[in-house]
Amino acid sequence: MERPREPLLEPLLRWLRLRRVIAEIPENAIVLDVGCGRSAAFLRAIEPQIQSGYGVDFKVAEFQTNKLKAIQVHLGEKLPFADASFEVVTMLAVLEHIEHEQAILKEIYRVLKPSGKLVLTVPSVWAQPVLEFLSYRLRIVDEAEIRDHKRYYDRQKLRQALIQVAGFERFRHQYFQMWMNNFCTVMKG
Repeated sequence: MERPREPLLEPLLRWLRLRRVIAEIPENAIVLDVGCGRSAAFLRAIEPQIQSGYGVDFKVAEFQTNKLKAIQVHLGEKLPFADASFEVVTMLAVLEHIEHEQAILKEIYRVLKPSGKLVLTVPSVWAQPVLEFLSYRLRIVDEAEIRDHKRYYDRQKLRQALIQVAGFERFRHQYFQMWMNNFCTVMKG
């Protein structure tokens, strides 16, 4: 069965996010991609530069290679990894879909090694009307994905979720894609 074709802007938006994130991944790192998607495309893209990578998502087609492993996991559950397992965790355009954001952020904190880094992208509060127009009216962004958004973020809302509640440190934040997205990194103390 052939997969349905992606809406027009999806691949471009994903590529712009990934380009920015790849620069944050150190050589030979052990990486976890939370919400890796059906094919774990980000992990496959960084495979040559990392030591090993794991992807978790409820819709991923499970697989394993010499360096990569993808596991079907519902992100409301405990992550199936030991404490302090990863040097880098990525969560790219995922947090806005999760009902209980604090539970997954605390799980990410748990599985990060001390001084480990979380690299996160989420849509900004200014993106909501734009995404809804592109999705509901023009149909060039996936409508189901946009309807599944639980929240949108600005710098202050991200800082509160990551620092004050989840316990991360060294908050670095930038808006990108004309203020439509947040790019953020934090460290485990």
